[in-house]
Amino acid sequence: MLYRSMKIFLVLLLLIGLGSYSKASIGTHRADSIANVLLGDPFILVDKGTYYMYGTGSKSENHRGIEVYRSKDLVHWEGPCGAREGLALDHADVWGTKGFWAPEVFKVGEKYYMFYTANEHSLVAVSSSPLGPFKQEVKEPLIETKAIDGSLFIDTDGKKYYYFVNFTPDGMQSWVAEINDNLLSIKKETMRKCVGQSQPWEHYQSVNEGPCVQKHGNTYYLVYSGNAFDNQNYGLGYATSSSPMGPWTKWDKNPFWQKPGDLVGVGHCQFFIGLDKKEYMVYHAHNSKTSIHPRKAYINPVRFSRLKNSDQYRLEVLPKMITPVLN
Repeated sequence: MLYRSMKIFLVLLLLIGLGSYSKASIGTHRADSIANVLLGDPFILVDKGTYYMYGTGSKSENHRGIEVYRSKDLVHWEGPCGAREGLALDHADVWGTKGFWAPEVFKVGEKYYMFYTANEHSLVAVSSSPLGPFKQEVKEPLIETKAIDGSLFIDTDGKKYYYFVNFTPDGMQSWVAEINDNLLSIKKETMRKCVGQSQPWEHYQSVNEGPCVQKHGNTYYLVYSGNAFDNQNYGLGYATSSSPMGPWTKWDKNPFWQKPGDLVGVGHCQFFIGLDKKEYMVYHAHNSKTSIHPRKAYINPVRFSRLKNSDQYRLEVLPKMITPVLN
């Protein structure tokens, strides 16, 4: 009888142990699956020794506003930590009711300006903190017609430019306009096309989106995403010009970043100088080869490399990939 009782007791212990192991395994698996920073269209602001990452969240978050995360080392992140229950920008404070996408935040003077998309329109909101809350005193878009993916560029002479995606009969194209010094309105008469679908690799839909500009020497580099975000061949190309207003010439070896390693659907990037004074590119990729959402953020160092037997440079992505994860 004692032997039988001991046997039953041992079996129960084994079952409990297996149950605990199964729960631990499930928990670990779930933790692994959500460890990444899950943002599309990511942007990193470096301010006072801290990195802040903004981006397009999940569908439910897209209807509420814009999230923000923060880090000291680019790898480990905490958040969402915005002033409005994790959101840096809440729909109640601005124009727009849904589709809060592609935020970019710039510090100019003592204020922070967030350029973002809502209801497929370009907007800008202002805050005294990178955590928000970002608000609009006048709740209206920068551009009356449909336009998304806005990005600010301030030239070395202080002139300011606004790059965005314009909805045209020929597709979604990257455009530019001068923006006024208050950063709250553009000079509509200066609006003009930068680039549209024109190279063989851009075979999926008529899309050149997510524009942003860098300057190296006297050359301007307009980086854009080709194909549409839902395609695994989504990738990055660039065009160059001697002026921030163009005309632009696409690099004949585009795309410069597409399907790195096991990633697919990579694109919509932005650049920043890290605390180590090195330059980096942040971008998103599909969640997996079988699922687009939720998209994941990644970071790579970049550099400008001089072309052989030439005085020109190319934008090069270096292979040491950083995967941002949540603490």
